[in-house]
Amino acid sequence: MSHTPYRFRFAKLARQFTLPLLAALAPVLVGVPLMLWQAERELVGQTQESFDYALRKVESIFDYAETATHQVRYLVGAPCKSAVFTLRQQSMATPFVRSLNLVRDGQVYCTSLEGARLFPEQSQNYSAGRLRLMAGNLVTPERALIVFRLPTPGGSVLAGIDGQYVVNALQLTGNDLSLSLQIGDYQLDADGSVSPTPWITSDNVSERASSRYPFRLRATLAPGSLNRTLESYFLPILGLLILCGTLVFWLMLKRRSPTEELERALRDGEFVPYYQPIVDADADRWDGAEVLVRWRHPVEGVIPPDQFIPLAESSGLIVPLTQALMQQVRRELSTRLEQLPHGFHIGFNLSAAHCHDWRLLDDCREFLAAFPPGRIILVLELTEREPFRATPHTFRLFERLREMGILIALDDFGTGSVGLDYLRHFRVDSLKVDRSYVAMADEDVLSQHLFDNIVDLAQRLSLTVIAEGVETPAQNAYLRDHGVHHLQGYLYARPAPLRDMLARLKSPPSRAASESRSACPDLR
Repeated sequence: MSHTPYRFRFAKLARQFTLPLLAALAPVLVGVPLMLWQAERELVGQTQESFDYALRKVESIFDYAETATHQVRYLVGAPCKSAVFTLRQQSMATPFVRSLNLVRDGQVYCTSLEGARLFPEQSQNYSAGRLRLMAGNLVTPERALIVFRLPTPGGSVLAGIDGQYVVNALQLTGNDLSLSLQIGDYQLDADGSVSPTPWITSDNVSERASSRYPFRLRATLAPGSLNRTLESYFLPILGLLILCGTLVFWLMLKRRSPTEELERALRDGEFVPYYQPIVDADADRWDGAEVLVRWRHPVEGVIPPDQFIPLAESSGLIVPLTQALMQQVRRELSTRLEQLPHGFHIGFNLSAAHCHDWRLLDDCREFLAAFPPGRIILVLELTEREPFRATPHTFRLFERLREMGILIALDDFGTGSVGLDYLRHFRVDSLKVDRSYVAMADEDVLSQHLFDNIVDLAQRLSLTVIAEGVETPAQNAYLRDHGVHHLQGYLYARPAPLRDMLARLKSPPSRAASESRSACPDLR
C-alpha cells in the first residue's frame, strides 16, 4: 500500500505549523540560554558574596591577632617571669586569640599558656613570614591552629588562633559552595581538617587572595549546582516561557488573517472538488454534475463553501482557486473517464472576477484538451454574488467560450434582479432555479406562481431549466408535472468526492431516489 497520501498530508501539516511552531519556540529558545547565563551569573554572584563575607571575617580575626601582638611586642627579650602575666592578660582580653608567645634568637622562650618554655620557632614555615597553618599542637593535637607572627627587631611575637573560628566563617555559605583557607602549602577545609593544598584546575573552582594577609580562599561548587540553581530560581520562569510559547502558537493559528489562511490552504492543496449529479428525470439517466468546492482543513475538518467563497471573491483568490479546482477535476476525470456517460456535463461556478482577462479561455481550453471531443461537456454557471458587467470584453469572452462548445448557465436564478439583466445582455443555455423556490413549490401558492413564471420564461427563450435543492418526492413530482426534468438535490445524491459519485452513477436515478427515500424518509 502506498504511503504517499500520508506523506503529502504530513507535509501540508508541517508547512502550516512550521511558522507558528518556530514563533512558539522562540521564547524558549531565547529564554533558556538567557536563563543559563543568568544562573551562571547567580552562582558567580553567590561565590563572590561568600568570598567577600569570608575574607572580611577571616581578616578581622587576624586583625585582632595583629593588635594583640603589637600590644606585647615591647616584651620581646624580657624575662618570661616578668612578661608572662601580661601575655596571659592580653590573650584573655583579645577575641579569637588562644595564646601569645615571645621569640628570641629563633627560639620560643615564653608562652601565655605554659610560661617558660624553649622550642624552635621554625620561621621558615610561615607564609610570607607571617602566617602558619598547623593541624594541631601539643595542647590540642586534633584541632587546627593558625599562628600569626609579628617580626620585631629582637625576635618576634606569635599569636595562636583557634582554627574553629576560621572554620565557622568558612561554613557560612550555601549548600552548593564549599570554602577552604589556604596558607602556604596547606589548606583548612570547612570540616576543620588540614591537608596539603591540592593542585586543581576546574571551572567549578575559583580563588580569592587577601590583599592584607598572606592567605587565599578557594571556593568549590558542588556537582549539579547549576541545575539546582535553575530549578530553584528559574523553573517557574521556564514554565511561563512555555506557556507564552503555547499562547503564541495558538494565536498564530487562530488569529492569522482569513486571507492569509486562504492563501496557505491554496498553496497546500486543501481545496478539493465534490460532485453533485444532475438528473435527466424524463430519460431516467445521469446527465452531469456540478463541481462544488470543499475546504479540507487539517484542524477544522471539512469546511462548506458558504464560509469561505465570499472571502475568496472579495480577496481576488477566487480565480486561482477555480483554476486549481479545474486542474484537479481534469486529473480525476481523465483517469476514470470510462465510468462516465458520453456527453457528461461538468459545471463550474463562475465569478465576475474571471471575466477581467482572457485567462478563463486558457483554463477551459486546457480542461477540455484532456478529453476526446464531446466526451465531457463543460458548463460555466454565472453566480449573482458579484454582477457581471456587460462590457465589450465580456461579450467577446462569452462568444469565444461558446465557440469552444462551452455552455453558459445562470445559477441561483430568481434570488436577485441581476438574473434578468443577464438574460437581457448575455446568451445563456440554461437556468438553474434557486432552491428556495423548489422548497416551497409543492406547498406555497405564491411560490408556485413565481416558479411557473420562471419555467414559462425559460421555455419561451428555449432554455433548459434545472431545479436545485430537490429533497422530497412531492417536490420531484411537482417539478416533473410542470415540465422540469433536470433535477439536482439530496433526493438523488448529496455532494461527494468522485469515488462516491461514480458509485452512485452505477444505479439509475430512479433507484437512487428510491434508496434515498427509504434511507431517510424526512429529507428536509
